[in-house]
Amino acid sequence: MTVNGILQIVLYFVILIALVKPLGAYMARVYEGQPIRLARLLGPIERLIYRLSGIQPEQEMNWKTYAVAMLIFSAFGLLVLYVIERVQAGLPLNPQNFSSLPPDLAYNTAASFTTNTNWQNYGGETTMSYLTQMMGLTVKNFVSAAVGMAMAIALIRGFARRTAQTIGNFWVDTVRGTLYILMPIALVLALVLVSQGVVQTLDDYKTVPLVQATSYDRPMLDAAGYPLQDASGSPIMETVNVTNQVIAVGPAASQVAIKHLGTNGGGFFNANSAHPLESSTPLTDFLEILAETCIAAALTYTFGKMVKDTRQGWAILTVMVIVLAVGIFGAYAAEVNGNPKLTPLGVDQVSTDLNPGGNMEGKEVRFGIARSAIFATATTATSTGAVDSMHDSFMPLGGLVPLAMMQFSETILGGTGSGLYGMLIFAIIAVFIAGLMVGRTPEYLGKKIEAYEMKMASLIILIMPLIVLFFTALATVTKEGNAGPLNPGPHGFSEILYAFSSMGNNNGSAFAGLTGNTPFYNFTGSLAMLMGRFWLAIPTLAIAGSLARKKIVPVSAGTLPTHTPLFIALLIGVVIIIGVLVFLPALGLGPIVEHLKMIAP
Repeated sequence: MTVNGILQIVLYFVILIALVKPLGAYMARVYEGQPIRLARLLGPIERLIYRLSGIQPEQEMNWKTYAVAMLIFSAFGLLVLYVIERVQAGLPLNPQNFSSLPPDLAYNTAASFTTNTNWQNYGGETTMSYLTQMMGLTVKNFVSAAVGMAMAIALIRGFARRTAQTIGNFWVDTVRGTLYILMPIALVLALVLVSQGVVQTLDDYKTVPLVQATSYDRPMLDAAGYPLQDASGSPIMETVNVTNQVIAVGPAASQVAIKHLGTNGGGFFNANSAHPLESSTPLTDFLEILAETCIAAALTYTFGKMVKDTRQGWAILTVMVIVLAVGIFGAYAAEVNGNPKLTPLGVDQVSTDLNPGGNMEGKEVRFGIARSAIFATATTATSTGAVDSMHDSFMPLGGLVPLAMMQFSETILGGTGSGLYGMLIFAIIAVFIAGLMVGRTPEYLGKKIEAYEMKMASLIILIMPLIVLFFTALATVTKEGNAGPLNPGPHGFSEILYAFSSMGNNNGSAFAGLTGNTPFYNFTGSLAMLMGRFWLAIPTLAIAGSLARKKIVPVSAGTLPTHTPLFIALLIGVVIIIGVLVFLPALGLGPIVEHLKMIAP
């Protein structure tokens, strides 16, 4: 490791933690309906939305009504996006005349962006029109993130309220999260990105001359498109001189801002944030990393404010930051040490501030190893899924870190909202285990954790591993599934495991090296994404409704404090044992055995 790399990691954490309190307090005011300055500007728009939609903002919902509203809204959004993709060829703002998407790819993409996954089995600049990118994908980036935040706020209200039958109004929570939180920050971030060179235009793609012309040989084709052959049957070759290059442009900055801020991750370009027009400088790279983690981190303080005990929020954040820091330094160490098989070949593996050394394959020289490790860990610890380097090129243990971050059930910061409510479920399990140890009814924030809450929590922690492991097993034993990986052996298995870990946890990042745009992966991936989102959200809302109806139990001498180092350590242990160890056998078949083969003499 280098001093420069360590300082970059430390600087990231310092700025992230500094943003937690002001942003978290602001979000608490938004969701509690307290006065905010932006209301003077955006209040009329909010009220207009309610009038046009027939929403009664003062009418609250019980958990079942809240869940039904969330499902209807998500299903309608999925359908609209699917239709846009299927009729794309006939819609305006399509200067490249892209064709409409085939049914399986359109369905996969619609499910992906509806669930805040943003898994992409397509190349953005060669598939999606400007209108589809803006009206379809960017809109879903906003509302899917707002839905996740609404779920978290509903669960927080379950802890904060006593003997209540309602947990808020889904429509109000979604509108306010979009209007007062996501849109203003995304607007500012997009303007900063544009100032740094991230492209934002509706112009056609640009053809520019190459600085240095090049040439290559290719087979000549007949009128039917078949290769021409000479008398001996060999293909007839022709030399092609290349003097120009087509550069894809478009309204990228507006989508890049919200894809990070809303932990969506879908790239405007196929290379995602490694593309120079999507992340042009080290500053934009740093801002994008910060954007994808700031709301998820700040929601912990929002939680503390709304339950009237900010120590609880800081305790949850501490757990997240500790695990995230271990992951970042672990990935950095694996990458900076490089591949020992290259040392006998004379490749310098020593890393210093002047010579980065290590494993630079698949990484942007603009960002380097340390920044790539931060990005890879942060994007998988949250449900962002954006990339600024190719995870497929990471060292085996470096690639294990992003896998493990997703397999923590996306609770280490996690998605906007989904990360917090996932971690709170682990907190419920932790206090239940502690209660069993001391022989008393477990309590969390004054609410008794009883059989109903534990049944719902058990569903939540079991569903995701079942989804990931089932579809991974299905892919490895079927011809269609095995046709996807481009590498044999443990690495090919890692590519499959990574794909379903990403989709089942609504992350969306890709290990690369997997041909995903096939009917098999499009449909199984769609199922994994939809189940991973909604089969967890509904039990979470059920817990919120149950907790809201309960009375507050007074603190006694036997109450377990849930803001102390002891509880933080207990919660970390529960997250590791339940969240990752279930995947240890699968990890052993992939990155772990690949590492052992690499270091074997």
